[in-house]
Amino acid sequence: MTALSKPRLNAFTSGTLAGASKGCWLTLLMVLGLSASAWGQSPQMDLPRVRIQAGLYQIDAQVAQSEAQHEIGLMHRRSMPEHEGMLFVFERANRYCFWMKNTLMPLSIAFIDDQGRVVNTAEMQAGSEQTHCAQAPVRYALEMNKGWFAKRRVQSGSVLRGPMWSSR
Repeated sequence: MTALSKPRLNAFTSGTLAGASKGCWLTLLMVLGLSASAWGQSPQMDLPRVRIQAGLYQIDAQVAQSEAQHEIGLMHRRSMPEHEGMLFVFERANRYCFWMKNTLMPLSIAFIDDQGRVVNTAEMQAGSEQTHCAQAPVRYALEMNKGWFAKRRVQSGSVLRGPMWSSR
């Protein structure tokens, strides 16, 4: 939620707009609102990808590296293939937390350290503002479809393999 620093103007009572047709302004505001809303709700599908090995299982993960990519994450996606996910990469290790606001599908998350070791996992409900945090400082978080880690027995202590962990 963004705090407003200036009072909102009422287009229908503002002196400069008093003579304008209320219907025209209302239509214009609706069109602008719908355009901004549709643009802001597009899932990010064009991020670089990386292959990750979790035991016998291959993961095709989109890589979110920038703050803007982190903020959008998997928001607004309605579905995701079973073998795909999103890897969040951070510059420095910290106890990062995630929530599911504007995320339409339930997800599982694994918090991963610099050696590719899973610190902890969590199950996250679609649309929830409940936070799910790493139990220790991590530089990576991997989101998959809900239940993915549990079904494959990937848990705290499991080691994942991928190009980001091979040189560490």
